[in-house]
Amino acid sequence: MSVSKYEKVIDYAIRRGFIWQSYEIYGGQSGFYDLGPLGVLLKNNIVDLWREYFVKQHQDFVVEIETPIITPAIVFRASGHEENFTDYAVECLSCHRVYRADHLVEEILKISAEGLTGEQLDEIIEKNNIRCPVCKGSLSKTRKFLLLFQTYIGPYTPENLAYLRPEAAQGMFINFKRVYELMRRRLPLGIAQIGRVARNEISPRQGPIRLREFTIMEIEFFYDDKDPRCDILYERCSDRKIRILTAQQRERGDDKPIEISVVEAYKEGFIKSPWLAYWMCIAHNFISAIGVPEDKTYFEEKLPTERAHYSQQTFDQMVIVDKWGKLEVSGHAYRHTYDIDRHIRFSNADLYAIRQLPSPRIERKRRVKIDKTLIIKIFGSRAGEVFKALYSLGEDRLAEIVEKTPGDRIMLNDGIEIPKNILKIEEVEEQIWTERFIPHVAEPSFGAERLLYIALEYAYTEDEGRIILKFPKRIAPIKIAITPLVDREPLTNVAVNIYKTLKQYYYSIYIEGGSIGKKYAYADELGIPYVVTVDYESIERADATIRDRDTRKQIRVPINELTRVLDMALKGEDIFSLGYPIINN
Repeated sequence: MSVSKYEKVIDYAIRRGFIWQSYEIYGGQSGFYDLGPLGVLLKNNIVDLWREYFVKQHQDFVVEIETPIITPAIVFRASGHEENFTDYAVECLSCHRVYRADHLVEEILKISAEGLTGEQLDEIIEKNNIRCPVCKGSLSKTRKFLLLFQTYIGPYTPENLAYLRPEAAQGMFINFKRVYELMRRRLPLGIAQIGRVARNEISPRQGPIRLREFTIMEIEFFYDDKDPRCDILYERCSDRKIRILTAQQRERGDDKPIEISVVEAYKEGFIKSPWLAYWMCIAHNFISAIGVPEDKTYFEEKLPTERAHYSQQTFDQMVIVDKWGKLEVSGHAYRHTYDIDRHIRFSNADLYAIRQLPSPRIERKRRVKIDKTLIIKIFGSRAGEVFKALYSLGEDRLAEIVEKTPGDRIMLNDGIEIPKNILKIEEVEEQIWTERFIPHVAEPSFGAERLLYIALEYAYTEDEGRIILKFPKRIAPIKIAITPLVDREPLTNVAVNIYKTLKQYYYSIYIEGGSIGKKYAYADELGIPYVVTVDYESIERADATIRDRDTRKQIRVPINELTRVLDMALKGEDIFSLGYPIINN
């Protein structure tokens, strides 16, 4: 029986210390994976690369913040997650195993069940006599299951209910106004966040792909829909073509993505938001940078029934993989004004942006004129109390009191009574040069651990029985290996000194034991781009060889120039054209 590439990658990843099952000495826990030493390095490099593409290259209008994982329940009540962040579960009536209903239907019938209601899933399960995959027992009716992990802040009382955040987005929405003010009220404005999130998945059975806890990398990008100013879309993405599978195609059964430029996709209305289109362009470039060929990725538009409650349009970025055929690696949602509008309504906070009008709007307003001289004359030393009571009410409330109070006396707060003639209502015209509005939002969102798996699968190759991890240099966990041709003095002394120098600049490893062929094979299996070898000529010439993982070509470089040449190599320059002697293998 042949072994799938997925099984090979997972076996390799566990054996070489990238990932393994969490809590494995107690039998493991589905939905949780630990990262080993190489896994942490790989993930950190992917996160750094994401930050490079999405934050650093856009630092004039994208900033990064960090917010807590534990979130008061009111936040997710306002955001709609308490009501909508659910999936349908079914339970085996015999062995009592619980399954996510739509995934079970998809697995057995090989059809898409995303977005179906509980009633529709019940009907499909009954009609097709779907039973428990393990014991063949009958299944219960579906029930809604809230995917939020529940906890409490302080004592276990209902008012202290909280959740572990399932996305980082709400922290950015809540802090929008503060960041907007810090950025001098300029739009467009992107707020990025990288951090841990938790989703209480019903029955995750996709290894490291569907996790209950993972690292998310998101941007909430705020812009004025009346003045989107997305010139950068045309500047940076005019020639960038992407593949898109539209909702209309999917509805008519067409599963072949169309190839179209990002700009044309926006102009033709396939993508509703210009900034959604722009971040899809950047996402395409980013996925290519972690090693996925352009013809192995595309954007699939979600159907209305599949979209999250906050989204007016969503594209999932898909990558072709061995086990599942396709795998979502990022989501791109046009969240419109949903989240900010909900938080304004639930919190009464001012989360509006300010728009400068091209010409003033004339408004007729009522002004309440206070006769301060008369107040001082009548109340003397108590005038301060009267002024405090008047100003605490606000102009609109004062006008309402004057209009609705009969007679010539008005009663204020704290039992203060004043003559009505102290207040006079005047109609005035006012020029209004600004207006408040709720910005629109485009969101790119990535899961770091899924990208780690994608990077592993696309790097994994076999050559004559040898495993080679062809990571792009930027994300390779270990950049340089240093080894002596044979483990003898004086070669080992020179190699160790080179290692001590290079590890100051790069994640490096010193390899000893075995033949030079086995050492190279070991370095290739770890995905190390370059191996520096000290041989007998090195002792006489004060140089060493640099071996390229992918071509196996080698050049001789003076030891005092190794750092400079390796730095050039890791930045993608062709070091074999620098004039150094090339060694034939």
